[in-house]
Amino acid sequence: MPPEPPEPEWLAAASSASFRLPETARVFDELPRARIVGVSRPDAGDITPMLLSYTIEVHYKQFRWLLYKKASQVLYLHFALKRRAFLEEFHEKQEQVKEWLQNLGIGEHMPVVHDDDEADDVHVPSQHDEHSIKNRNVPSRAVLPVIRPALGRQQSISDRAKVAMQEYLNHFLGNLDIVNSREVCKFLEVSLLSFLPEYGPKLKEDYVTVRHLPKIEMGSKGRCCSSCCFNFCSSNWQKVWAVLKPGFLALLQDPFDPKLLDIVIFDVSPSTDRNGEGQTTLANEIKERNPLHFGFEVCSGGRAIKLRTRSSAKVKDWVTAINAARRPPEGWCHPHRFGSFAPPRGLTEDGSVVQWFIDGRAAFDAIASSIEEAKSQIFITDWWLCPELYLRRPFHFHGSSRLDILLESRAKQGVQIYILLYKEVSLALKINSMYSKRRLLNIHENVKVLRYPDHFSTGIYLWSHHEKIVVVDNQVCYIGGLDLCFGRYDSPEHKVADFPPSTWPGKDYYNPRESEPNSWEDTMKDELDRTKYPRMPWHDVQCALYGPACRDVARHFVQRWNYAKRNKAPNEQAIPLLMPHHHMVIPHYMGASKETNGESEGKQNHNMDIKFNRLNSLTTPASCQDIPLLLPHEPDHHAFPNGEFGLKNTNNGLSDHTNKTNRNQPLPNRKTKLDLSLQDLQMKGFVDNVGSPEVSVSKHYDTSKPDMQNIDKEWWEAQEREDQVASVLDVGEVGPRAACHCQVVRSVGPWSAGTTEIEGSIHNAYFSLIEKAEHFVYIENQFFISGLSGDDTIKNRVLEALFRRILRAEKEKKRFRVIIVIPLLPGFQGGIDDGGAASVRAIMHWQYRTICRGPNSILKNLYDVVGSKAHDYISFYGLRAHGRLGDGGPLVTNQIYVHSKLMIIDDRMALIGSANINDRSLLGSRDSEIAMIIEDKEVVSSIMDGRPWEAGKFSLSLRLSLWAEHLGLLPGEVNSVMDPVDDSAYKNIWMATAKANTMIYQQVFTCVPNDHIHSRYQFRQSFAHRKEKIGHTTIDLGVALEKPETKQDRDLACADPMEQLQAVRGHIVSFPLEFMCQEDLRPFFSESEYYTSPQVFH
Repeated sequence: MPPEPPEPEWLAAASSASFRLPETARVFDELPRARIVGVSRPDAGDITPMLLSYTIEVHYKQFRWLLYKKASQVLYLHFALKRRAFLEEFHEKQEQVKEWLQNLGIGEHMPVVHDDDEADDVHVPSQHDEHSIKNRNVPSRAVLPVIRPALGRQQSISDRAKVAMQEYLNHFLGNLDIVNSREVCKFLEVSLLSFLPEYGPKLKEDYVTVRHLPKIEMGSKGRCCSSCCFNFCSSNWQKVWAVLKPGFLALLQDPFDPKLLDIVIFDVSPSTDRNGEGQTTLANEIKERNPLHFGFEVCSGGRAIKLRTRSSAKVKDWVTAINAARRPPEGWCHPHRFGSFAPPRGLTEDGSVVQWFIDGRAAFDAIASSIEEAKSQIFITDWWLCPELYLRRPFHFHGSSRLDILLESRAKQGVQIYILLYKEVSLALKINSMYSKRRLLNIHENVKVLRYPDHFSTGIYLWSHHEKIVVVDNQVCYIGGLDLCFGRYDSPEHKVADFPPSTWPGKDYYNPRESEPNSWEDTMKDELDRTKYPRMPWHDVQCALYGPACRDVARHFVQRWNYAKRNKAPNEQAIPLLMPHHHMVIPHYMGASKETNGESEGKQNHNMDIKFNRLNSLTTPASCQDIPLLLPHEPDHHAFPNGEFGLKNTNNGLSDHTNKTNRNQPLPNRKTKLDLSLQDLQMKGFVDNVGSPEVSVSKHYDTSKPDMQNIDKEWWEAQEREDQVASVLDVGEVGPRAACHCQVVRSVGPWSAGTTEIEGSIHNAYFSLIEKAEHFVYIENQFFISGLSGDDTIKNRVLEALFRRILRAEKEKKRFRVIIVIPLLPGFQGGIDDGGAASVRAIMHWQYRTICRGPNSILKNLYDVVGSKAHDYISFYGLRAHGRLGDGGPLVTNQIYVHSKLMIIDDRMALIGSANINDRSLLGSRDSEIAMIIEDKEVVSSIMDGRPWEAGKFSLSLRLSLWAEHLGLLPGEVNSVMDPVDDSAYKNIWMATAKANTMIYQQVFTCVPNDHIHSRYQFRQSFAHRKEKIGHTTIDLGVALEKPETKQDRDLACADPMEQLQAVRGHIVSFPLEFMCQEDLRPFFSESEYYTSPQVFH
């Protein structure tokens, strides 16, 4: 054995140790209570007091746990405390005490033969406090009563030992400094993680040894953590502190060091074990070859780690405790509704609240506000992320809203920021995630970035990480279809032009149908000529979640982050592992509502000062200052000139459309009872009547009415119903905060999140919700590729669910509507006839195969059953906008790219997330996705199929706002589409508006896609003719012929295109079912896409 260094680290720590620890290292901030609940002996005839075992119940705040201690362990604790007091006293009297103790050898060897189970030679220096001597009253005689029962009668030994031990516990638990000492904390099996409410209740903690970790560096001299006290262990095994919580098993270097060395996050377990026999368990005892070794294995999420303890009894304790953590049905090891990893939330008053945002302007502003308020952590994961993205516009006046600047300001305040990017195949995609990673890492050391997957090492080339998530402080999260990247910022006006640039700078003026930039590094340089090409407007829906569901989304992020960390940077210390928060804490960011004991107690913890000072929108009236997400933001340095960008242009998005006169055309058969002024509508769009008292709290309970005479009661109820309608009809970009039942669902598998099982809970939710729909299904999605039963190519069964539900409606002779809004063309580069546009045509093939072409399409199968009535049940639509490219520029049109992933059922339930309707997003084994199922708790009076209907506040307000945008409804006209099933709304307004708009666009632009072009040959003819007459056109024939030169040209163009376009209402157009119907759109053998797996496109 080499000689010890002159000044051993443990001795230096011990000699300077004080019972009073720094505040940041304290485990207890108030005294715990302990009670002896049982005393046992191994043999009833053995009266040796040292063999007694004690069951101790410990209470601290809302936490309660049991300890099982032998008398020898209690004696060792006593002598350890006395040793520390002795060393500290000598340290205070003379500086030479360290040399004196070293010469005497007192520091190395205890004069007491103690249980080897309690050896602990690892100490950390703590600050010295001159007052600690007065407070470290270690009772020298208190431990003696533990031995005294041996002198009495045998039958009273247990009772007397119980009293004696209780007396001793009361002694050392009566001093806060002693309770926070390393010795007592170890005895009580607590650490700095024990009482953080965000991690859930305390279960079990203790030292264990592991072999899979790299050597743990200790102290400034780089000395590795010694495992000598585990005398049966080889040098490969290291001692760590294990912390068991309901959702994970964490390994720490030390109970006073919260740095995470490793973590096993519990995940949904297979129904049977590896051999197909019996139920799976999280932990199992291992039979070691060496009889002195005692080990167990923990398996979850595709991982298995081996741990050792000092005795078989401890192994059994650990195995029992870990397996007990998987048993609760609300836990993480059992699949929940739809097979999801997350349980339904909002079943109790747990603070589950949701809020919707339509289009990028509203969503980005809300995300920026939340980032600005971040106190502790920010999680971001995106398919594509652009650090130079401005979250508020005009960008000239909102420089500080640029994403990298926002993140830098929070990182400098100590906020830890974790960003998980999809690592693309660069030959296939041009999103340049490496550039984004470099830019983000240069922001600040508190910004951590991972890209995943590594394609070569994982073999994953075809699938992507497609989630779009922002989580702030585990308090609020945003999910939906919006990546934080270029091209996504938009408003309900969906402008096609921005010249000169004020809203979309540089490459944010984006139209992937025309051109994809080869480089994203010079972001302020235009990729498109703004005087010739329109931008592609972008329609999306985002959702904010508050409450336990937010932490479920954060858990998903943590699971993915840790899996990527282990695969990409296992030894990179700058990239930490993360711990998921637990739903034990009821969030207090919604205001002064009720708090659970766990929350109120936890406020004293240093991690619980993270608050969102938001008003509880469900119980109290709101002022403008209380709702930062719903208000327009002032520019950074300059006032808006002439009010140009004032409130009226940042309102609910229903005024000042590009088509300025389209709101002045009254729709037939409309009631304009609620003729609100534009100013009223604007303010209500931002303040959104949060907490309006007329909305009932739950659809299961009726709101109590005042005690009045019958006539007064009827008047009151009628007034309330009218107020409910008025509140919901205040449509806009930002929805009200609504209490809800909700559940997180996702698509993940072993490759994407390291899970044991493939999870396709989004797919299951789609099928189930459609199947249970009573009247109406409304879908907006980027893709619609699905299969019927028996389709061996397309595996997802969303189409089958719709088909079955429609057949049921036909059988029952009931009205049932399915409305589907999708992009008119895939949002990829290339014209329909271009040689390099095989991907565009391939996606078109699979969508038309789903909708109307071939034996697997839904319309073909419905025609066979119901004939022409098929369109009464299901119909398809797209969105389109138009405008002029600057003063005197050409008049152009472009599709509005529908990127939302939304389904609304019966105005009561909604599904919002990142998942497209295709196999890539829904099967779970391919792209990773996340979504939220929302079922309203707050109901409002509405109409469905001509009858009174209790609709949900969230779902109904979202649908009405979407329809107001798509149909271009005036403020007083929204009630005309309250009933989406009745012919007056469905046929006379929705279908009629789409048909009229389609005809106008066809007459003015002859743009594609349309029902008149059935082949690529016809498209080439039309394109050539249009280009010859105009001289320039877009890739989809989007430029109007405004100055006809011949009679034939005048026949092709209307006399005044702008006059005809003024009749366009909103943006809705019919989806062209006959476009390219004579073509086989699948890739040819001469195209590279022919050799690509077809799964890539569907």
